[in-house]
Amino acid sequence: MAQKISLSQLKLTNFRNYTEASLTLDERHVVLTGENGAGKTNLMEAVSFLSPGRGLRRAVLADVTRVGAEGGFSVFARLEGMEGEVSLGTGIDGEGETSVRRLRINGTPAKSTEELSDHLSVLWLTPAMDGLFTGPSADRRRFLDRLVLSIDPSHGRRAGDFERTMRNRNRLLSEGRYDPSWLSAIEAQMAGLGIAMAAARQEMLGLLRTLSATSEETPFPSPVLALEGFLDDVPEGPAADLEDRYLAMLRESRGRDAAAGRTLDGPHRSDLQVRHREKDMDAARCSTGEQKALLIGLILAHARLTANMTGFAPVLLLDEIAAHLDEGRRRALFDLIHDLGGQSFMTGTDRSMFSALAERAQFFTVDGGSVRP
Repeated sequence: MAQKISLSQLKLTNFRNYTEASLTLDERHVVLTGENGAGKTNLMEAVSFLSPGRGLRRAVLADVTRVGAEGGFSVFARLEGMEGEVSLGTGIDGEGETSVRRLRINGTPAKSTEELSDHLSVLWLTPAMDGLFTGPSADRRRFLDRLVLSIDPSHGRRAGDFERTMRNRNRLLSEGRYDPSWLSAIEAQMAGLGIAMAAARQEMLGLLRTLSATSEETPFPSPVLALEGFLDDVPEGPAADLEDRYLAMLRESRGRDAAAGRTLDGPHRSDLQVRHREKDMDAARCSTGEQKALLIGLILAHARLTANMTGFAPVLLLDEIAAHLDEGRRRALFDLIHDLGGQSFMTGTDRSMFSALAERAQFFTVDGGSVRP
């Protein structure tokens, strides 16, 4: 069974609607209840900042600081992580465009937020993700990349480097600067990064497929996953061959891309396709309830995969997770979450919806920027 990662302390300063907040936790799950707008999701967002990236809302960092507060915000956590007990502190210094995110691990400045992946993995499911299957493809790519990041922390850096290199190519093409050696060097870098990104995504889907085939049946449907939009007809093969093929595509499309004002081929055009296995139906055509169940099943499967791959169960952030589920499915969901072996944070407006958790959880009431047991 995977080892547990658990937060024992969480402190916020000038974070969203909190001037100050402090939670003392044990290894149990955490249930946050209160009215809409009380600040439940803000607490979860603070935990999400213990992972690389911009948190579960993908917020502009300066917008996270409490309105009217001077300086920035801070999030401090103490936890039992992958490398033992550790204290993590993150936040921003400065205001507006000058704000910079800082990270301290055991009081020592860290070079990059990627170092957070050495201590814990954080996964989340929020109501904003309910439209994942019917929304823009960019949302599904970001969702998939978050899944990849949990077992491949360098994926985020590759994706960032690819985006920057692609912007350089787009700028050169828009300016009519077709210097062969310059463009070729940029395109060679794009090819290496792009194929590495695509391979990491395909590997994640393959792992999830294998896990799905060997997992026990649950009340939540099994998703069938595939990628479309970039080298669909060559899903496997030597990386060097795929890089050469993509490099040729980039060279041949310079004129077309210049006219379009953007690069039209690459991993930034991929789309995650999801089908309901039992109904053999595209997720986008399923009912709202079925889509929610599919999403829950996918998140739980990925949490199991992360635990299997790393040996540590991830921290789960499940916002309004019990809403729209009947009592039987809620009970089954809580059992599945608990069986994962990790610590989860859950929110809701009605504490009674979490009664099936009983002593397996700590309960907190959130009210207008304050939180109490």
